[in-house]
Amino acid sequence: MSDMITADLVDLDLAAATKEEAARSLAERMRALGRVTDLDGFLADVAAREAQMPTGLDGGIGIPHCRSAHVTDPTLAFGRAPSGIDFGAPDGPADLIFLIAAPAGADDAHLTILSSLARRLMNEDFTSALRATPSQATAAALISGDIEPADASTAAGADGADGAGAEASAAEAADAAGVGDTVRDDAFRIVVVTSCPTGIAHTYMAAESLEKAGHAAGVEVAVETQGSAGFTRLDPAVVEAADGVIFAHDVPVRDKERFAGKPTVDVGVKAGINRPGQLIAEVREKAARGEVTDAAARPTPVERGGEADEGYGTKLRKWLMSGVSYMIPFVAAGGLLIALGFAIGGYEIAGAKSVAEAFAWGDQSSWAALLFQIGGLAFSFLIPVLAGYIAYGMADRPGLVPGFVGGAIAITIKAGFLGGLVAGLLAGAVVLGIQKIRVPAVLRGIMPVVVIPLISSLIVGFLMFLVIGKPLAGLQQGLTDWLNGLTGANAVILGVILGLMMCFDLGGPLNKVAYTFAVGGLANATDGSLKVMAAVMAAGMVPPLAMALATTVRGKLFTKAERENGKAAWVLGASFITEGAIPFAAADPLRVIPSVMVGGAVTGALSMAFECTLRAPHGGIFVVPLIGNPLLYLVAILAGTVVSAGLVILLKGMRKTSVVTPAAPEAAAEKPTVVAAV
Repeated sequence: MSDMITADLVDLDLAAATKEEAARSLAERMRALGRVTDLDGFLADVAAREAQMPTGLDGGIGIPHCRSAHVTDPTLAFGRAPSGIDFGAPDGPADLIFLIAAPAGADDAHLTILSSLARRLMNEDFTSALRATPSQATAAALISGDIEPADASTAAGADGADGAGAEASAAEAADAAGVGDTVRDDAFRIVVVTSCPTGIAHTYMAAESLEKAGHAAGVEVAVETQGSAGFTRLDPAVVEAADGVIFAHDVPVRDKERFAGKPTVDVGVKAGINRPGQLIAEVREKAARGEVTDAAARPTPVERGGEADEGYGTKLRKWLMSGVSYMIPFVAAGGLLIALGFAIGGYEIAGAKSVAEAFAWGDQSSWAALLFQIGGLAFSFLIPVLAGYIAYGMADRPGLVPGFVGGAIAITIKAGFLGGLVAGLLAGAVVLGIQKIRVPAVLRGIMPVVVIPLISSLIVGFLMFLVIGKPLAGLQQGLTDWLNGLTGANAVILGVILGLMMCFDLGGPLNKVAYTFAVGGLANATDGSLKVMAAVMAAGMVPPLAMALATTVRGKLFTKAERENGKAAWVLGASFITEGAIPFAAADPLRVIPSVMVGGAVTGALSMAFECTLRAPHGGIFVVPLIGNPLLYLVAILAGTVVSAGLVILLKGMRKTSVVTPAAPEAAAEKPTVVAAV
C-alpha cells in the first residue's frame, strides 16, 4: 500500500471550506503525480458518488471515493482540515479527509488494500495519531500501514520507523480488538452482510464496526462483505447456526434468500458504521420475541430508497427508473442496429426475408437486413425488460419472472409501452403481497424459485389477458392516434414541453421520463412517435452544445476548468449526451438551467413544427441520414443552442461586482480584489 500514498499526497493543513474544494485540492495532488489524467472528469465521478450517499462518518472523518476511468493507479490522498469540512456526518464536520481513487478496472488486490484502510478508520488510536502527527511522511506511513499508531510519535522525528515494535503493536491491537479470543459456545450468533454502491470504503468500515461492537457485547459476529473485490459467501453452516441477521447495505444483498427465517435487522450501510451496538441490541430483542422475518420479503433498497420518510411518489419514481435503466441498453443496441440497417439498405429492408433463410455474403442489402433483424430482436425485448425490472425494483429477483411475462403479454395484446409499465408495477405488487403471507418453514426454501414465480405469473397473466389488457390496449391506441393527429400549435406545444423536460435536470429523472416516452413510441413506430423521438433528441443535444458555444464566445465569464469542459461539451452535445452540461449547471444552476431550458424548448418546438422524424433512439448528429427533414432539424438544434448560449452569457455578464476590502494596506495599494456577487 506504500505506493498508493506518499508524503506528496498528504496535506496536513488543508485549506478548504467545502467538500468540493477539499476534493479538488487533494485531487490536484494526484494529478501532479500522474495518478489522475482528467481532473474535472475525476471530480465529476467523485461528485456522482457523493450524490448517492454522503461520505461523512461519525468521529470527524470524510471519505470521498469513487472508481473512475480517469484514474491510472489506485491512489489515496489525505488532508487534515483544522477548521472542519461538512461531509454530511451526523456529528458535524470532518477534519480527517481521505480521497480514495480506484481505476474503473481496479484488481481485487488493490481493492482489498483499500478495504483494509476502511477497517483501520474504526480504530481510535489510528485516527488520534493522524490528528497529532506533524509530519507528512509519518501520516503517509500510518495510512499505508508501514508503522503502527504507537510508533507514530517516534517516526515523526525520523520520517519513518524501523518497524521493530510493529509486530508487538499489532499484537497489542489484536488483543484490544479481541482477535483470537474464544467465544463461548452459548454466545448469541449474528451473521452480517455489508455493501455500498462503490464497495470500497463503507462496506468494510461497517463490517469492522459491527465486529468490534459484537466483541464488546459478547456476541459472535460473522461478516460477509459484498464489495468491489467480490465476496466470499458465508459458510452455510455458519448461516444455519446464526441466531439473527443484520443487513447493512445500500445495494441489493446478493442471494439473500439464504438468510430467510431468522430475526433480521435491515438498514443502510452508514447505520452499521455509526450505531452498531443499537443494531446488535435490536436483532437480539427480535430474537427474544421470536420475531422471524422472511429475508426475501423485506423491502429492496430500491423500494426503501434509503430514506425512511420517503413518500410513495418517490418510491414509484425509483421503481420506474429501475426499469428504465435496464431498458436503455436494449434501446441503444437495438435502435442503432436498426438505424444502421436503414442507412445501408434503405427503408425497404423492413420487408426483407429472414436472413436465416436467404443471405448473400456479397449482397449489401443482405447485410443491411441482418443488422435490421438483429436490432429488431433486441428491440423486441424493450417492453418485457422494462416490466421485468420495474418488478425487480419493487420485489427483487422474485419479481423478474412475472414482470417479464406481463411485459410479453403487453406486446401480445398490443398494450405497448403503457402495458409494460402497468405489468411491471402489477407484478411487483403481486409478489410483495405473496411474500407477506406466512408459510411453514419447510416451504420457505422453494418460495423464491418455485412458488412465487408460479403463482405471481398466473395472477399477472390472468389480469393482463382478461381484466386490464383491453383497456390498456385501447388507451395505447388512443395515445398513438393522438400523436399521429398532432399538427400545428398542438405539436409545437408538445415539443416545448418535451424540450423543457429534457433540459430541466440534464439526465435526471424528468429527462429520463421524456426520453422513455419517446423510446416507447419506437416499439410501434408511427409518424407521430417518430416526430416525438426527433424532438427529444434535438432538445437533449442543446445544453452541452450551448455551454460549449458560450465558453468559446465569452471564455472570460467562465473558469479555466469550465473552458476545458466546454471543449469536451462539443463532442458530448453532438453525441446526444445531455449530461455534458452538468459541470456548468452544478457550478451556476440559477443561470445555466433556466437558459438551457429555454433553448431546449425552442429546439423541441421547431423540430415538431418542421415535422422532423427520427427512427434511431440515440446517436446525435451521427444519425442525421436517418432524420426526416435533416437540414431543418439541424436548424432547430442550432437555434436552441444559440438562444441558450446567449442567455447564459447575458445572465453571467449581469452579475454585479463589488470590491472586497483588502486585509492589509499594502495589498490595497497594489490592486483591489474583485469578486462576483451572486
